[in-house]
Amino acid sequence: MHAPRTAPGLIAALSALLALSACTSGGGSPGGPPASGAPKLTATTPAAAGTLDEVTWNLPLGEPTTLDPAKAGDYSPSTVVSNLCDPLLRLKPDYSIAPGLATGWRRPDPKTLVLDLREDVRFWDGTPMTAQDVVASLSRQRDPATQGVNAPVLAAVSSIAASGTHQVTVRFKAPDELFLKYLVNGFGAVNKASYLKKAEGSYGTARGGLMCTGPFKLAGWKPGESVTLVRNTGYWDTSLRPRVKKLTFTFVTDHSTLTGALLSGQIDGSYEIPSTVARALRRSDAGTLYHGPSAQTVFISPTGPSSPLADPRLTRALSLVLDRDALVKNVFDGAAHTQKTFIPSFVWRGGEAADVYAEGYAALPAVPEPDEAAARKLVEEAAPKRRTLTVAMGAGDQQSLQILTFVQAAAKRIGLKVVIRQLQPTQMSGLFYNPSLRRGLDATMALGYVEIPDPLSYAEMFTSPASPMNWTRYDNPEVTSLLTRARAALDPRESAELFTRAQALYSEDLPLVPIACPHERLFLNKRLSGAPASFAYLNMPWAAQLGGTGEAAS
Repeated sequence: MHAPRTAPGLIAALSALLALSACTSGGGSPGGPPASGAPKLTATTPAAAGTLDEVTWNLPLGEPTTLDPAKAGDYSPSTVVSNLCDPLLRLKPDYSIAPGLATGWRRPDPKTLVLDLREDVRFWDGTPMTAQDVVASLSRQRDPATQGVNAPVLAAVSSIAASGTHQVTVRFKAPDELFLKYLVNGFGAVNKASYLKKAEGSYGTARGGLMCTGPFKLAGWKPGESVTLVRNTGYWDTSLRPRVKKLTFTFVTDHSTLTGALLSGQIDGSYEIPSTVARALRRSDAGTLYHGPSAQTVFISPTGPSSPLADPRLTRALSLVLDRDALVKNVFDGAAHTQKTFIPSFVWRGGEAADVYAEGYAALPAVPEPDEAAARKLVEEAAPKRRTLTVAMGAGDQQSLQILTFVQAAAKRIGLKVVIRQLQPTQMSGLFYNPSLRRGLDATMALGYVEIPDPLSYAEMFTSPASPMNWTRYDNPEVTSLLTRARAALDPRESAELFTRAQALYSEDLPLVPIACPHERLFLNKRLSGAPASFAYLNMPWAAQLGGTGEAAS
């Protein structure tokens, strides 16, 4: 299962991965030293030294359903699209923001954003990119027919217009500090306006194709088999002109098959390496397994206000009885951190107000150590009418099954019975936006990520009374007020201060059970290097940095 995007109402994504969380080593400070024996984290890999004729890359979560940037709301499509369609702003490996197709931006007043565009950018067909292409790319996401996963980001926008050949002006109904940050992902990707109009609903499909400005061009898509890209030799960013001439994506999801293909060199590399595969790869001389900082999380979320777990005393009880250190060691093979909250430190560590966020995070209660007596007391105080909890997970997801087996055993010790219900992919993804599919469930496993470098984007999803992801009807007026003011605050430090005040409140009464924050796992065959190792790869042209080491594959 994989995640909806990270803003209130962004529930059109294909699978059910949800959130992200602040990651620390145990209860320590974010970004602190790893626990003893934990893998060393790196955001980058050694720079590539040579050109390669062809690289085969795997998408372990399956074939993309689309390559339309506006619809790319999951791992597989985003991993491919980030190399095809440049966004207006660029995400860096440390989750900070840099210019992309926009060279700069300014705010003449709180309700106006002016984007200055590069003048030397051409689409793959050689035609120049203009402001009209940007306007078309952003504006089409208002249309329900586009099925844009980030359409709600436009809720506060009153107009988007070309104010020059290479300038776009966005006007807002109210100030919105998040809009600019969403320009780092598929929401901010620029497509050729005339191609969009001609392709209509087939844009981003195997039949309709794409027309973008990125470092690679879409050369072919054989449904069920592969997606092939070729390098764009005229790419505008000369520092990122690809060293790989041809990049082929495969869709191997079976762990044993993937292990064999990576060890033999049939597949050169992959992100999102599963724990079972990682165990085999780290003992191999076929290549290198990297661990990077991640914007991913695992947690348990109640599915409605009638769930016993909608009572925060019960979610605290479950949290208190879990041995997270044992869980990280046994389920994640040590490649994860425990967390204080469901908002990730990695999301804000590269930002302008990192010190403000860090101070707010440090003030939160530590990750709890197992305390069965305190957990039992909370259960007795809550006195739930039902002590049997049905928790959903995706069928065949071994990691979720292992986690819930841990939770099941822990819950039994405090008088709660956890029933694990495995759902097929369509059911699992459907329950995130169809309330009828949550009937008979008390909670769900949530595995997910936050794409943009701002914790506010995710906090609103679970705390806003108007959010369709707020299944328990959580309503704390002070939290809502603080987060609303944080979104309207265009000064980064002011916004961060308001956010951390809200965080301190909802950390006490929001019914969620944070589990752990998995690391990013990347495997590169020994003939490859250069790719970023952090989770930022999902929205940056990672393959443009990929190249040879000069060492032959096994």
